[in-house]
Amino acid sequence: MPSSYETMSADLAVSVKELLKSHGKPPREVYLDHENSGVIFPEALKAMVEAYSRGYGHPSITHKVGWEAYELLYESAEVIARAIGANTEELTFTHSGTEANNLAVMGSAFAASGRGRIVVSEIEHLSVIFPAEKLSKLGFEVVKVPVDSEGFVDLDILSSVVDKDTLLVSVGLVNHEIGTVQDVKAIVEVVKDRNPDALVHTDAVDALGRLKLDVGDLGVDLASFSSHKVYGPKGAGALYVRKGVKIEPVIHGQLSTQKLWPGVENVPAITGFAKAVEIVTKNLDKYARKMARLRDELIDGILGSVDYSLLNGPRWKRAPDNVNISFLYCEGEALTVELSLRGVYVSSGSACTSRILEPSHVLLAIGRRYEEAHGSILMKVTPMHSMEDIKYVLEQVPQAVERIRSIGPVTPR
Repeated sequence: MPSSYETMSADLAVSVKELLKSHGKPPREVYLDHENSGVIFPEALKAMVEAYSRGYGHPSITHKVGWEAYELLYESAEVIARAIGANTEELTFTHSGTEANNLAVMGSAFAASGRGRIVVSEIEHLSVIFPAEKLSKLGFEVVKVPVDSEGFVDLDILSSVVDKDTLLVSVGLVNHEIGTVQDVKAIVEVVKDRNPDALVHTDAVDALGRLKLDVGDLGVDLASFSSHKVYGPKGAGALYVRKGVKIEPVIHGQLSTQKLWPGVENVPAITGFAKAVEIVTKNLDKYARKMARLRDELIDGILGSVDYSLLNGPRWKRAPDNVNISFLYCEGEALTVELSLRGVYVSSGSACTSRILEPSHVLLAIGRRYEEAHGSILMKVTPMHSMEDIKYVLEQVPQAVERIRSIGPVTPR
């Protein structure tokens, strides 16, 4: 017997299929859900295909095919390490940014000599918050630092909560939902001034490929990255661990080439990851300028054409790809479906909680009311988008919002 959730999912899949069939193919399709997944550079895909032929062996086995796989792994590590200002031996490959965050948070705690304090901001990715909450059940003290209305951490409050027992502070460089760019360098200075032994981790998943990034200059001890956020394949991520920093593995098994993450490395995915990093690093300034133009066109166009719409996050110290807007009197999930039928693909609220229809913890943390958080739409532009794509979105969003408001229980006065 299938569970009620499985039955619901099957019914939903049938309903969506019938709905799409009845509406036909939209005149244009614009994919803006790069928070969750997205396109891959053709060059990265090509590198992966070649790796499946050349690097199919186990990279820790001492024969020709194993050596070829190890060579690809090492070359990939060199590319990614160079892009973030690190050394190859400071990188541990994981299968996602979520795994990298878990390794950073839980690995730091397990390496501590005793139970201590873990400090995170209220708007961290759930792959930071959930491990921290798990550790609180194991006897660690977890403190969540509040943020202001634009998502910035208050350095005075941070300073007040970092003490001699603090073992880890985790604050993301770029917030995944509202694009806030934190002053991580200043955060590191505050933390180290209060406790030089405390480790500082930053979730840099949404910073790579968007900002100039040098982990040495930032001064962080740990930093997480993800392949699909730089238009590489899913199934690859990385954790930077500064030389000399001690953390413990969080999963255990047959060791491969990495002491912190056992098992066979996904060499083709890592190869694609490296190729994507190489492309975004080479074109960083050009890509960032283009994305910022498209971002601003979207923000200004939507706020100027849709009444009762609110920008979530800062207007300026914002990632160049991030657009997050709340539409009052409009349910975000319904708007996501309506836009999908029009060929515009976005996500609603927090990408990690939208399935269970819970409002984004990030939006609630910056002071948005429940209904404002529920009416939010997250869009992320890429270097592959065109101004024609944005113009199409700006045509469809006002019409979609008007339709959803017209059938909703509450309408604007």
